[in-house]
Amino acid sequence: MAFNIGILISGNGSNMLNIIKASKSGEINSKIVTVVSNNSDALGIKKAKKHNINTKTINHKLYSKNDFEKNLLDHLKKKNVNLICLAGFMKVLSADFIKRCNFKIINIHPSLLPSFKGLDTHKRAINMNVKYSGCTIHYVNKDIDSGPIIDQEIVRITKNDNELSLKKKILMKEHKLYIKVLKNLEKNCE
Repeated sequence: MAFNIGILISGNGSNMLNIIKASKSGEINSKIVTVVSNNSDALGIKKAKKHNINTKTINHKLYSKNDFEKNLLDHLKKKNVNLICLAGFMKVLSADFIKRCNFKIINIHPSLLPSFKGLDTHKRAINMNVKYSGCTIHYVNKDIDSGPIIDQEIVRITKNDNELSLKKKILMKEHKLYIKVLKNLEKNCE
């Protein structure tokens, strides 16, 4: 099954761009029907526009949480989205929003969940002297980074790693993992 994907971003959009390229090249069958950002300065919006993808900015600072989520859901429904991919979306979606969605929401997180939920994952992994980190794609539920895990990729942390080097290693794995998961979801939802 091919999905109509809505990608939600807040910043640079490297995972978003990766998904767009996989869709345009036919690596995945799904179509990116819209990219939405809660941040009017998000570089990812400019990148999506360069690829002729519909974009929308809904600045969360201008709305109450309810109004922000109503605008977001209305837009996604208007675009016939049936799968939301969070790709660096730095806003927590409410339990009510998740319940009102009649489609799946997946998120990528830069750690091996359930370890290091939330922010500053690379810094915390380095400070805790863990030997491995990685990335996780999971379904979104009402609790932060706590939904059922779909898949993970592991990255070894060396003694020479710092926050930036670990972030770069994990981001490379994120790009591969997102496409792998989307392919599997397409295959399993036929």
